[in-house]
Amino acid sequence: MTDILDELQWRGLVSQTTDEAALRAALAEGPITLYCGFDPTAPSLHFGNLVQLIVLRHLQRAGHRVICLVGGSTGLIGDPRPSAERVLKTKEQTAEWVTRIQDQVRPFLQFEGANAAITVNNLDWTGPMSALDFLRDVGKYFRVNQMIRKDAVAARLNSDEGISYTEFSYQILQGLDFLQLFREYGCTLQTGGQDQWGNLTAGSDLIHRAEGESVHLLTTPLITDAHGNKFGKSEGNAVWLDAQMTSAYAFYQYWVNVEDASVAHLLKVFTDRTPEEVAELERLVADEPWRRAAQRTLAADMTTLVHGEAATAAVQTASEALFGKGDVRTLDEQTLVDATSELPGAQVPVGTGLLDALVATGLVESKKAARRAIGDGAVSINGDKVGDEAHVLGPGDYLYGRVAVVRRGRKNLAAARLN
Repeated sequence: MTDILDELQWRGLVSQTTDEAALRAALAEGPITLYCGFDPTAPSLHFGNLVQLIVLRHLQRAGHRVICLVGGSTGLIGDPRPSAERVLKTKEQTAEWVTRIQDQVRPFLQFEGANAAITVNNLDWTGPMSALDFLRDVGKYFRVNQMIRKDAVAARLNSDEGISYTEFSYQILQGLDFLQLFREYGCTLQTGGQDQWGNLTAGSDLIHRAEGESVHLLTTPLITDAHGNKFGKSEGNAVWLDAQMTSAYAFYQYWVNVEDASVAHLLKVFTDRTPEEVAELERLVADEPWRRAAQRTLAADMTTLVHGEAATAAVQTASEALFGKGDVRTLDEQTLVDATSELPGAQVPVGTGLLDALVATGLVESKKAARRAIGDGAVSINGDKVGDEAHVLGPGDYLYGRVAVVRRGRKNLAAARLN
């Protein structure tokens, strides 16, 4: 595909544009400068932000200039949610998260060379601005009757919660970002999620009123599974890009466990796989679904992108050690801890009898069932079969002094944890 907009559309990364024909022409004529904003509402970016980083990655590879904006000022205000006001973070907390997120986007883009991406912080231009300057120089271009029609604002106005002037003003701040980047860098395209359309149009409208120029917007669709459920949650928790919040192992397993009906779409959205490669993986899903070749490819590609090749190799080794024929003793401590944290289990102190350990970790329902499993030769600790029902877990059973991997049969695993 030589047309970048065609590729983005094939990959399922385009929901709305302001003027598709004009945007297509601008991209073809390019290079253009574009940006996407990321607010520091948490210490890490998450699954939803990943979609935007992928879009920026494709556009930079196509030769366009990319700006990553981290919202040091908009993060202090908070994008209005349809339900309730956000709890405002301190200035110190927000500044710390700005730095973390600026570092976190670096693996996704090229920040060196002739077409290097740049990061900016909108606090740099809003911080020095007085309230009077803000109202006179920016606020005068906004019409309240249009502002209250934005989806999130309208939802809050019709709720018991209402909306504060602080969150109501968010769209003005985001609009100012686009105007600032238009003036300083010649930025003419803003990207974001489809739920951000109202905030994005605030910027394009502001540029049109203040500068008499037309600019472009592009949004990505919500990524959902075959049942219409939003992707990006694992056991009810967000899938974070920071390994301290979602381990590389848990991240890898999230993608491995994707349903067959969704995996081809996710390969298009999140990886660099070609149409031919996706078609072949889709065929394998249909012909050999038990191999989960498409899911493993997706998991490997995504874990390498977010956490690096070494982390991918480590989690693949851990997966093989736990569920294949590998040896859990070969795993490094952090990978072992991350992998076993995903297993059911319990706190099992040194000196606990094997029968009690099997019951405590949930591998069997009773000591009677435990004796039967041991007698059948179905129980192992760290891969070594244990045939003595009188076995007591000693210090040597706990790898790194932290966890023992207890197995019943081929597929039932649990973690006996010391701490």
